[in-house]
Amino acid sequence: MESYKQEFIDFMVESEVLKFGEFTLKSGRKSPFFMNAGAYVTGAQLRRLGEYYAKAIHDNYGLDFDVLFGPAYKGIPLAVATAMAISELYGKEVRYCSNRKEVKDHGDTGILLGSKLKDGDRVVIIEDVTTSGKSIEETFPIIQAQAKVEIRGLIVSLNRMERGKGTKSALEEIRETYGFPTAAIVSMADVVEYLYNRERRGRIVIDDALKAAIDAYYEQYGAK
Repeated sequence: MESYKQEFIDFMVESEVLKFGEFTLKSGRKSPFFMNAGAYVTGAQLRRLGEYYAKAIHDNYGLDFDVLFGPAYKGIPLAVATAMAISELYGKEVRYCSNRKEVKDHGDTGILLGSKLKDGDRVVIIEDVTTSGKSIEETFPIIQAQAKVEIRGLIVSLNRMERGKGTKSALEEIRETYGFPTAAIVSMADVVEYLYNRERRGRIVIDDALKAAIDAYYEQYGAK
């Protein structure tokens, strides 16, 4: 596993973005882990987060694209932080774009924030985590309505590796439905492999009992 992925796993745990215990998800599933990207709240955290996304985008899609699109609302700071990181790490300027939940009818009018989309733009969509694909379901028509663009791929921070609407993961379903690649900085398999019975900052994050609970969760809800 690449060193930046290991660092990112530590970063998620230290920032209390990735938590372990007993959680009820929006879907009603009882999960032994929970991710909340809204817990990244400081400038230092956002700077590091942007760097991890930038490295994952570089690894998965290269830098031959024009726009980072972050769906409202959580995707907005992700797109901004990552565009800055790509500039700093690779010297590549990409534009950021996000949608508004409501169309603005005065001043900077329209449904988009940041850069407008233009015909021929190559776009990477950036999100925190995808469990059902609903966000892309809402976002894809908005992007298509603005211009004739090419979606180079979707990048999320964590692949939960659980079933979406069917038996496959949400990322696999998005890939099949919309025809563009999907990727994550890390997967839950990476997280478990890295943290299981390994001491981090004086404690074992994933011990035998938690590992058993995670295994049981994937036995029930894991993507096939």
